[in-house]
Amino acid sequence: MATIGDFAALLGRTLGEFTELSGGTFALLQRDTALLVYALLTGVSVAILLYRRLRRSGNGEDRIVLPAIFGAALSPKSHFASIRHVAYAFFLLGVIVFAFALADPHAALVEDEASYPGHRITMMIDASLSMNTAFATEQLSAGNTFLANVSAAEYFVKRRMEGPYQDLVSLVQFGNEAYIVTPFTNDYQNILLSISLVGTPEEYRRFPDHGTLIMKAISRGVQLFRSFDFLGATGNLMVIFSDGQDTHARFEDVTLDDIMQEAADNEIPVYFIRTAYDQELGDIISDQQWKLAVERTGGKFFPAGNEAAILSAIHEIDALAKGRIRVKRYVAHEPRFQAFALVAVLLWMIALAMTLGFKQFRRFA
Repeated sequence: MATIGDFAALLGRTLGEFTELSGGTFALLQRDTALLVYALLTGVSVAILLYRRLRRSGNGEDRIVLPAIFGAALSPKSHFASIRHVAYAFFLLGVIVFAFALADPHAALVEDEASYPGHRITMMIDASLSMNTAFATEQLSAGNTFLANVSAAEYFVKRRMEGPYQDLVSLVQFGNEAYIVTPFTNDYQNILLSISLVGTPEEYRRFPDHGTLIMKAISRGVQLFRSFDFLGATGNLMVIFSDGQDTHARFEDVTLDDIMQEAADNEIPVYFIRTAYDQELGDIISDQQWKLAVERTGGKFFPAGNEAAILSAIHEIDALAKGRIRVKRYVAHEPRFQAFALVAVLLWMIALAMTLGFKQFRRFA
């Protein structure tokens, strides 16, 4: 059974939450909801008052009498005339405080904010049927173009690990559709594990969408940056590993120009490593289309016809990605509505006690 001491301790802890909110490090997650509820209450109150005013009779028996807070005709005979609205003031203050409780305040407990070398990188690996073509390699995994691209992605991640970088990396696999395999993480080992899991011949054969829509993959990449609230921040880029066998410039109501312009507007350069064995720039029909498209974003198109060209492209992208990113890490967002609700209840209890205990506080005029 809870004792008075336990209740006092709980009361002290709850009220102590206000000290954590004094620095302004909290967010009102349901602010719009609270505003809507109070607006509706205000509207209903005004509607009732107008209705009663329109329906009032000539003798005035059904009139609603409001407290004359700013009235000048106070009774000089009452010593409590100047404080008779204190109970009402406590009630109104409780209503205001309860609005904050309804808005669901959460305290943001910040662990640290750091700035370090690195980029936010989205890697995209093409798993379309056209990737099942021969591609001779020595250092990278052999088998077909898909496996060479998977090995190239692993090589790129390991190269970033060897440098001073602490990138946030995500992985997307695409065909007709684009699938987020791993969202942004600074755990390189997690990304390498994801690459190894999707990069087996068995997984490649089980991939459900063997068509190619590169523009849809780029759109999904931009959406991923948006989901993590990275749009507009410096240090974002996309790296595409594909054979480039895609001439689509429009899908449904979206054009390739629209997607590339969105990437450019948000400063997300796209680097395209086009892996087609023994095919130079222009040998693939879509080369010029993708070259012009990625250059609009500030990125670069790499026609990689052999293993050396792939590795050279990776080294160049690695050299270009030398920016810094800032990351704010949070331990948790903890709810803090209890303190506001408790204060509102206490204010209402004080108003009720004053009204019931002293007849002077029951007078409005």
